[in-house]
Amino acid sequence: MALVISEGGLDHPDVVALLHTHFTRAHAVTPKGSAHALDLSGLKAPAITFWSAWDGTALLGVGALKAISPDHGEVKSMHTAEAARRRGVGAAMLRHIIGAARARGMARLSLETGSFDYFAPARALYAAHGFIECEPFEGYRPDPNSTFMTLSLR
Repeated sequence: MALVISEGGLDHPDVVALLHTHFTRAHAVTPKGSAHALDLSGLKAPAITFWSAWDGTALLGVGALKAISPDHGEVKSMHTAEAARRRGVGAAMLRHIIGAARARGMARLSLETGSFDYFAPARALYAAHGFIECEPFEGYRPDPNSTFMTLSLR
C-alpha cells in the first residue's frame, strides 16, 4: 500500500460517498441528539482542514482538524473505508492530524466519539496514540452516548 494523505478532496465523488457512509452510519447507530458527525457542508467551514488518504486512485480514509482556538484543535470525521480497515490507515491519518495540530502551535487536541461497542475500535485507536478521557469541551454537553478524549501536544 502506498498511502498518500492529501489536503482537500471534498468535491471528489469517492470522498463524498465515503463521507455519506460515515455520516449515515454515525446517525444510524447513535441515539438522536448524540451524533456529532459533520455533513459535507459542515466540513467546508473555514475553521476545518480536511484530508483524504489514497492508495493510487483508491480512497482509503478521511479525517479533519477543526481549529477551536489558536491552541486547541478537534479531530473530526475520522473514517476508514471498510476495505482498508486494519491496515494502518486510521493510525496514519491520526498521526497526520496530530502533526498538523503541532505544526500550527496547538497545545491540545480533543475529540468526541461514541461510548458504545460500535465505536470501541475508534476509542482504542485514540488511546493507543495517547488520548485520555476528559470532560466535554467547546460546546459539548455531558452525554452517556459520548466519550470525550484529549491529547496534550506539549
